[in-house]
Order: sequence, then C-alpha cells, then structure tokens
Amino acid sequence: MGNGKVYATIVLIRLIYAGMHIFTKAAFEEGTSTTVFVFYRHAVAAIFLAPFAFFLEIRQGSAPPLTFRLSVKIFIHAFYGMAGTINLYSIGLNYASATSSSAIFNIVPVVAFILAVMFRMETLKLKSVHGMAKASGILLCIGGVVALALYQGPQLKSLNHHPLLHSTGTAVHARPEKNWALGIFLMTASVVIWALWTVQQGPLLLEYPSKLLNTTLQCTFASVQSFVIALVMERDFSRWKLAGGMSLFAVLFAGIVVAAISYYLQIWVIEKKGPVFLSMSMPLSLVFTMVIASFLLGEDVGLGSIIGGALLVAGLYAVLWGKGREERGAAVDAALAQRRAGESKESEILSDATAKV
Repeated sequence: MGNGKVYATIVLIRLIYAGMHIFTKAAFEEGTSTTVFVFYRHAVAAIFLAPFAFFLEIRQGSAPPLTFRLSVKIFIHAFYGMAGTINLYSIGLNYASATSSSAIFNIVPVVAFILAVMFRMETLKLKSVHGMAKASGILLCIGGVVALALYQGPQLKSLNHHPLLHSTGTAVHARPEKNWALGIFLMTASVVIWALWTVQQGPLLLEYPSKLLNTTLQCTFASVQSFVIALVMERDFSRWKLAGGMSLFAVLFAGIVVAAISYYLQIWVIEKKGPVFLSMSMPLSLVFTMVIASFLLGEDVGLGSIIGGALLVAGLYAVLWGKGREERGAAVDAALAQRRAGESKESEILSDATAKV
C-alpha cells in the first residue's frame, strides 16, 4: 500500500511537469510575453507560499535569524537559479516545442553530476565499470541535445486534427531551423544553470535550513528580478496583459502547482525512496508530454525529437546505473573494512588475554 502511494505520487509529479511544458507553450502561442509570464509566475508562487512560511516557520520560531550576508546569497541564487534560468527556458520554449522541452529536462541529473564532479562533491573513475557507465551517459546526453538541435527529420503528424488548445504543431515546425536550434540551445543553457542551482542548494540549506522560508524568499527575490527584466524587455505596457484565459491558467498552474505543490511532493518521495528513484521517473514526463501535447496542442513530433529524447533517456539511466553501482560497491567495501576492524580488535583482546595468562 505504501509503495502504491509512492508510485501514484511519482505519476502525479510527472503529469504536473508535463502540464507545465504544455500549458506554458500554449500561453506563449496565445500571445503572452515570455518575460511578463515569468514575472507573474514567480509573483504568484511568492504570494502563495508566504502565508505558509509565516505560520509554519516564522510564527513558530523555527526559522533561524536571517543576516544581510545570507540575504545577499539567497538573492544571488534566486537571480541565476530562478529569474535567469526560467527566462531562458521560456524564450527557448517559445522557439521550440513542448516535447523537446520535456526531453531536455532529462539531462538535469546528468548535468548536476558533472557539476558535482567539478566541485569535488562526486568522483569519476574512468578505469572502473561504473565510471565508464557515467562517462558514456554524459556522451549520450550530449548526443541527444545535438540531435534535438540539428535534426528535426520527418514529422509524425498528430492524430488529433482539432486540438483543444491553440494549434502549435504547424507553427512550431514552420519556423526556420536556426530558430529551432536557438530554442534548444537556450533551453539547454537554462537546464545547465538550473542544475548548478540544485547543486548549490545543499550547501545553502546547511547554512539556512528553513526549506519553506528559503524557497519563499527565493521566489520573492525572483519576482522582483523578473519584474525588472520584463520592464526592460517589454516597455509597451499593453503587452503586460495576459493574452487570454489559457495564459492565466498557465501562470496559476506554474506558480502554485509546479513551484509549491510539486516541490513538497518531490521531498516526500525522496524521503520514502531516495533521490535516484525520483530521477529515474523523469522520462515519464517526456512520454506524458508527447501524448498530451499531441491531443491538446495538435503538436507534431519530429523524428529528431524522438531520437534525441531516446539518447537523453539512455544517458540518464547510464549515469544513474553507474552511480548506483558505485554506491553499492562503496557500501560493501565499508562493511568489509568494519568487519576487518572488528576481527583485528578481537585478535588484540585474545593476545592480551594470552599474555596475562
């Protein structure tokens, strides 16, 4: 029964992320400005989270004091990890498709691992089996991104010729290839920056362990930063209006369901099954996005997106398999070392007893 709840939660999380890609793409196709959308998204998330942070952490006194130096650090994390990366992602999604966006998200754990190696938080031993698996996974992910960016291929037409939302299938593939490649590049860059942000959250939470207040502060700072970015990019205030009902729904969905609810669902799954189990479920979002986008958006799927997505998923599983094998080997080595230490101690005790006799 417990496992059933975990699996159901995993499916719900991946459906939420599939919805994020699809509804955000629909909002942009409706005519909403990307930078204005990002500002509204962060503002909604901050407003939604603020009461919970106040009543659950600040009022109960569980939140540690916030220094100026720490506030500046949280502000910087919010700038590159939320305001910056989601603006890049949104512009890239506007050029590409919801399916390609979902496919690229599979490289987040792989990029996070590469960054962890660079920061000496992880190891990569190329002479070992698990090291070779990790390295091959990284190469597969690079190949997947290249395939997505440079090869669109024949289009698999949507079976739904009357999409419920705005039809983006024709629009997406009618754009020049350089725009498509630019969209893939921007989304890849945003994922790399977001992976850096996730790696840096560990040290930040050690310094300031209030998860809810930390998230609320970052959303608040990101909304201010996104407002400034939108103000610079969209000086025509008529563009600050949401283009329609779909845009309003997408903002509320991204700000409340994605930024708040899915965050806690993921924490719950990690506590039950660990981070690797959560990462291994990421390809589900790609499948859900591909199927749902076909019916809701009438989005065609290019052969390049399928090949690229397959390479990204294979690379993800190669890295996770290598990581799992390394951890199991380390656990066995630790158990053997502990056993040898115990046997050595017993030998010392017997030697002392014999000497006394």
